[in-house]
Amino acid sequence: MNEMLDYVKALSDPVRLQIVGLLSQGNATREEVAARLNLSPKDSLTHLGFLEFVGVVSQTDGVFTLNNDKLATLGKENLVGDNKKFVPPANLDEASRKILRDYLNADGTIRQVPEQKKIKPILDYLLQNFEFDRTYTEREVNIIIKRFNEDSAGLRRDLVDAGMLARESDGSKYWRVQNGK
Repeated sequence: MNEMLDYVKALSDPVRLQIVGLLSQGNATREEVAARLNLSPKDSLTHLGFLEFVGVVSQTDGVFTLNNDKLATLGKENLVGDNKKFVPPANLDEASRKILRDYLNADGTIRQVPEQKKIKPILDYLLQNFEFDRTYTEREVNIIIKRFNEDSAGLRRDLVDAGMLARESDGSKYWRVQNGK
């Protein structure tokens, strides 16, 4: 489910589609991608990082290459067959299941972030994508959250405020809290 979500998210963004189109013509560095598509260095790094995370592109010595085989495989695996719908796990209480049904799209992305009194099931849902005994950079946390919703800063803050993720005071490292489920 998460791989399909990543794939759809990666290729639903017009800038990432332009990057895929550019790399289909030949390999390029991040700087070349930024210059040819008139992107800021930060934006080019964010988009290339997400495409690399999904497996659509790979990087060797700063040069990005389109992974045509992975792109074709992901497309066949995720876009052929039944249209799947998001179904909340049966082991959740009915109130949590209802919140997930109300605030998630069929593909599992977050349609709308609920008010604070209803956010816990959404945060529990996001938390499943973070491993124990691993530290994450802020960028990595943002990439994971952006698979579900563009408001990575707000949701990251909500995860920290809820005690589900902890962070260094300078924001350089994040980790999943043991008692945060």
